[in-house]
Amino acid sequence: MTENGDGTAKPQRASRLDELSDTPVPAGPERGQVDASTSVAARREFARLLGEFRRTAVLVPFDEHGSLWTADFSGVRWICAFSDEEALARFAVARGEAEREWTYRTILGARLLDVMVPMLPGPGGVALDAGSADGMVFPPVAGIVPDGVAVDLGGTGAQDERERA
Repeated sequence: MTENGDGTAKPQRASRLDELSDTPVPAGPERGQVDASTSVAARREFARLLGEFRRTAVLVPFDEHGSLWTADFSGVRWICAFSDEEALARFAVARGEAEREWTYRTILGARLLDVMVPMLPGPGGVALDAGSADGMVFPPVAGIVPDGVAVDLGGTGAQDERERA
């Protein structure tokens, strides 16, 4: 694996996003029911993780054509990003492509969400550590990506609250 050579520093530490794997999931209401306090706590935790992701330099591999590695799933184009070289290596092994050289660049999460996602054709988001048990997605919704490229969830998001104000 090689860095793109643009002078961007490699991540100095693993992202605190991996802490999620060590965080116990509280027992909650039965499936299909949402407890208000659990929902608020989950939103706060996601907001904390989003903030951490925005401040963290992640590895973004390039495909064999020199483009950002993306994957299409359910009509959304996902930029694949990895918290460290080990996560990228596990992804390569899982794809059966461990023998090829993976070129990547380190990019701040905020730059991915604010600059790179809007450049994608159609709705896009970021998949962090794709294929791993610790993976996480930052979908194309208001509050995560710029409002101009956010997908309208049909009256369930912060955008609707702002429009009512």
